[in-house]
Amino acid sequence: DLKEIVQKGIDGIVIPKVNNTSELKKIQKLLSNLEKSKKLKPIQIIPSIESAEGVVNSYQIASFGKRVTAIVFGIFDLLNDLGVEYTKDAPGGKYSRYKIPVDAAAAGISAIDGIWQDLNDLKGLKKDCNFGKSLGYSGKSVIHPDQIPTVHKSFYPNKTEISWAKKVCKVYLESSKKGKGATTVDGKMIDEVHYKQAKALLEIIE
Repeated sequence: DLKEIVQKGIDGIVIPKVNNTSELKKIQKLLSNLEKSKKLKPIQIIPSIESAEGVVNSYQIASFGKRVTAIVFGIFDLLNDLGVEYTKDAPGGKYSRYKIPVDAAAAGISAIDGIWQDLNDLKGLKKDCNFGKSLGYSGKSVIHPDQIPTVHKSFYPNKTEISWAKKVCKVYLESSKKGKGATTVDGKMIDEVHYKQAKALLEIIE
């Protein structure tokens, strides 16, 4: 499949059902050979974590190397591994859903949340997007074009968030020049952590 997919204009490829880094080593070797023969720039790898083994190894997968820029949470095969049925709140997959963004953050990459199966329930999708965002996911997989606007709106910073981020960056940098490690914005204390969060948010819109 990779031999057919890898062409000019491809920035990254989602690799399904990645269980461990040994699988990524094989994929990386194949990609390197294809890039060399086709004179292409390095292509990103986005592993999808869809099994119990994959969840256990998700930090190692996330920190595999520069090619891996994000990991995806996949629910259905995981639930099959656990022997539980899918429901909208998917209690059987909660631990895994919580773990993936933590491992991604520890590796310095992004985490993409799993799909919302009910195509007719856009309100439920929005709620699920917001919950995923609160866990640390920076995006969400979709299974139909109708879901894209809701997902984009949920994860793209709104005007209030953008305004706050700009203010935090400005005030913090001014404070840093004066040798201060912390300051306040609108009566709330901010420090380097808040500055990094604000900077990351602004990078999304650039």
